[in-house]
Amino acid sequence: MRRYLSSSRYIDFDNPEVLSVARRLKASAGSESDLVRACFEFVRDEIEHSVDFKRNPVTCKASDVLRFRTGYCYAKSHLLAALLRANGVPTGLCYQRLSTGDSGAPYCLHGLNAVYLKDEGWYRLDARGNKPGVDARFTPPREALAFSISEPHERDLPEIWAEPLPVVVEVLERYDTFDQVLANLPDVELAELPVK
Repeated sequence: MRRYLSSSRYIDFDNPEVLSVARRLKASAGSESDLVRACFEFVRDEIEHSVDFKRNPVTCKASDVLRFRTGYCYAKSHLLAALLRANGVPTGLCYQRLSTGDSGAPYCLHGLNAVYLKDEGWYRLDARGNKPGVDARFTPPREALAFSISEPHERDLPEIWAEPLPVVVEVLERYDTFDQVLANLPDVELAELPVK
């Protein structure tokens, strides 16, 4: 579990501002479940999704997401991982491959988290931010993610990564504005994905 508890370049909970928020959220939590819910709802509700709010700059590191209060789903998942890891809760990164429209190509990755709960094991949660048609919640043992898989070329990638996928980091670090990222969303080829 050590790698799911570590600070790193993108999940930089050793940053003083990130650590301060993590401690504040823990202070108001009476249990592990309360702590996870508080961190999740903070990132979901207090950090604006870059596209939903047409916000710049493009962020990647957890500390930048917190400083600018905006990020794509991937960046928001980095902040949630940082807040939870700072509080000793093992947290990883997960991805779905989704159609960018109602169905069919093009596709892109969607970033979310998996947290290790003592009573449940690994549990996925999605702090991308709610809006009409998206209602992600922390309701263990039932998952309530932002998006469901609805067609053959979409996938829940089963892995739980300790660090962001390179293709995600490359996009977030290459482009300066939310609309540039939107035009170049990261994806992986279907052949690269595990078969379910």
